[in-house]
Amino acid sequence: MTGYPMQLDLDAPDKIARWRPLVHWLLAIPQMIVLYALGIVQSIVWIIAFFAILFTGAMPESLFGFMAMTHRYQWRLASYIWFMREGYPPFDFTTVDQDPGGDPARFSVERAPKLSRGLIFVKWLLAIPHYIVLLFLFIAVYVVVIIGFFAVIITGKWPESLRTFVIGAMRWAYRVSIYTYLMTDTYPPFSLD
Repeated sequence: MTGYPMQLDLDAPDKIARWRPLVHWLLAIPQMIVLYALGIVQSIVWIIAFFAILFTGAMPESLFGFMAMTHRYQWRLASYIWFMREGYPPFDFTTVDQDPGGDPARFSVERAPKLSRGLIFVKWLLAIPHYIVLLFLFIAVYVVVIIGFFAVIITGKWPESLRTFVIGAMRWAYRVSIYTYLMTDTYPPFSLD
């Protein structure tokens, strides 16, 4: 990986069956239930990781792997719900930092051997400018997804520039997420790339 210690990509064809936007949200309900449970566990893991970093200056590999898996699971589900891919996301719970492959929605994050003990107290505060920008960015994302919905139903294809924008916005949001979940000390860039 180059640049930021996280990589998020989608290598799915932009052609989607026209009926899929109508049912993807319904088919994703079992995945959403699993993701909800993973989110609860991730909150507990975050608290444990906070104290682990506070006392040792590092996040244990098992906790880091779990958080990476949860973020990967979220990204795979989001790409499916927003009908950016046809294949159903797997119920994959591989707790590794690098994406094991096999799915078009890829998420990998590089584990830092040492993390700042003092920074864990202020990362949420440092991320506020990102949250303000992401608020407006995600308003645009939802508008783009609505446009994509009609584009896929009418043409059977996501407009490439709109799809690239959504992937870029998700990349930005996940960079901020791994920063606030204490997975990296590298401040996220204000960028869709």
